[in-house]
Amino acid sequence: MPLTISGRAVSSRRPLFEDWSIPVTPDDFGGGEGLTLRALIALVVRAEVAAYSARREARRLDRVLSREAIERGAAQGSVRPEGRPMAAPPPEDVAIASAWQAFEDGLYIVAVDGREVKELDAQVFVRPDSRVVFIRLVFLAGA
Repeated sequence: MPLTISGRAVSSRRPLFEDWSIPVTPDDFGGGEGLTLRALIALVVRAEVAAYSARREARRLDRVLSREAIERGAAQGSVRPEGRPMAAPPPEDVAIASAWQAFEDGLYIVAVDGREVKELDAQVFVRPDSRVVFIRLVFLAGA
């Protein structure tokens, strides 16, 4: 069962990133009791840290390029089959704590199925077809 994750910025019509999904189990939904926003954010951060680690490993390895990739790279002025270094992901607990702190500091808000959740310890009820939207706030100069 996938849970859809979206990202928006108040100042832009374009999304921050393409929607993506995380696989979830019935246990991730807190049974019939729901789960807290804190737990939901932790679930999303864990999935993103794992995805980043997988992308990092894939980019570390040398790649075999197709004819189309070579032609596309040549047109852009650079054909590079070697792996690319990427920074190591932070430990999960550090990434989760940073996400919670950013929420508490008002750097972003979270809406679950179109309803804003204002407190980390508030109960949220998600379904397999739920959409979780992270909305980055942009502060005005002098605010």
